[in-house]
Parts: sequence; C-alpha cells; structure tokens
Amino acid sequence: MTGIVDAHHHIWRQSDLPWLSGPMLPRIFGPYEPIRRDYPIGEYLADIAASGVTRSVYVQANWARDDFEEEVRWVQRTAEETGWPHAIVGYADLMAADVRRQLDRLDAYPLLRGIRMQLHWHDNPQYRFAARPDLMREPVFRRNMSYVAEYGLSFDLQVFTSQMQDAAELAADFPDITFILQHAGMLEDISPQGWDAWRNGMAKLAVQPNVVSKLSGLGTFIHKVDRKIIAGIARETVALFGPGRCLFGSNFPIEKLWAGYGELIAAHRAALANHAPADQEKILSGTAKRVYRLD
Repeated sequence: MTGIVDAHHHIWRQSDLPWLSGPMLPRIFGPYEPIRRDYPIGEYLADIAASGVTRSVYVQANWARDDFEEEVRWVQRTAEETGWPHAIVGYADLMAADVRRQLDRLDAYPLLRGIRMQLHWHDNPQYRFAARPDLMREPVFRRNMSYVAEYGLSFDLQVFTSQMQDAAELAADFPDITFILQHAGMLEDISPQGWDAWRNGMAKLAVQPNVVSKLSGLGTFIHKVDRKIIAGIARETVALFGPGRCLFGSNFPIEKLWAGYGELIAAHRAALANHAPADQEKILSGTAKRVYRLD
C-alpha cells in the first residue's frame, strides 16, 4: 500500500508552550500530565515506526503568540537536520491590523504551506478557544484572510458545529484559499441530535469545493480510540466530501494520551476498509500531498 501522510502532528519543547509550562488548565482532551514534557522529532519517529507513514505535516502548537516565527524557524531547522517533517502550518494573528507583517516573516521558511488560527468557540468554557464565536465575520479578519490568499497559503479551519454556517460562507467568499477542516468538524455531541446537527453543518461546508476535511483528533472528546465512532465519522465525512477531499492526521502526541500510533492507524484503516484501494490512497496520502504541496 502507498505510504501514509500524517497531515496533523506536533513536536514541541515544553518550555515554549504556555499551556504546558504553566499551571495545569482544563483541556478538551482531558488530563495531560504525561505530555507536559518535550516531544521531540526522535520520539515521533519512534512512534510512527512500522506504521507506513512516509511523510508528515507539522501543525502549529500554540507557542506564545509573539514567538510565531520562532516556532516555524525551529521546525524548519528540525526538518533540515532530520528530514522530518515535510511541511509546516504556522500561526499568524488574523485579528492584527495587518497580518502581512507576520506573513512576510514566515514567508522566508521554505516548508511553510499554511496558517492555522484556531477559531473554535463553544458554550462550554472548557471547549472554548477563540474569544468569540463570530471572528470569521469581522472586517479585519476578512481583510487579513485576503492576504493569506495573496501569499498562496492554505488555512487550517478549526470550528465547532454551531460555527459551520459562518465557516461555509467564509470559504465561499475566498475561493482561492484551500480550507482544511480540522478534526472532521470536531464532533463533541454524540447524541442523535448532535450527530444530526454536525451532519447538517458538514453538508454546508462540503458544498464549497475549496474545503477539505481532515480525519484527525477523533478521540479528542471521548479520550480513547473508538472504532465505531471513527468509522461513523469517516463514513459520513467521505460520503459528503469524497475521498479526494479527505485526509488523515494523527494529532500526535495528543492522542498518545490514550493510544499508540499503531492502534490509531489500525482504527482508521478499518474505517476505510470498504473503500476502493484508490480511494483509500487518496484519503491516507494523495489528498494531503496535493493540499500541502508535498510533491
């Protein structure tokens, strides 16, 4: 089988991350004492050994905001020294007066492919990240999003179900940007009503041809690898977006809190087992290569 692309993982130095080096704070993925430490590329490579992963994409890990360039610099240097990762999604503040000042600095790093500014907001304060649910509607945010397009970057889009209508409108207004939906829309309410709302929101996003969905972080809210839930999310997501607009990501080391990499890969392979080999290749490798320009 064609090698897998892990399109969402992190490496880090604990000292650079306020949420890891400061006091313990409630997080959506539960207690995280085991990962309050350095997670270097060597450990990541040991975790993926024998998994079939041949390339990876680093996604920003919420360093202190003023250190946005240092994060990308450090990951770029790691890649130059070790050959991993193969692409970088960095952070930039799209609520800044003019994000081009930040993008100019990040543009110097060859592996930069996209930007992630987490927008997810929830009624539950523990699930809340953004200051407000409607940042996508702010004029300054939209002006800065146009600059993301000018720099030829993708945008890793992280929203909850209640924000999907705004997200779909954002994607429609910026057709030149590829929006990569994080964690398949972050399904946190697995009641029948929750699934229905999530499905309806995902359908709105799927209408936009420049939105792709990442099958990652599917254990975030249940703190385990649940094959039934992974299979259900994968089945409905692929049905809506098609295999050419779906991609796999591990979200390691977050998911390392409750699973080994082999278990995680096996669950995703099982979820995709009924798809044709060519479609499995797109989801596990091809879409990520195209979206993050890995070839």
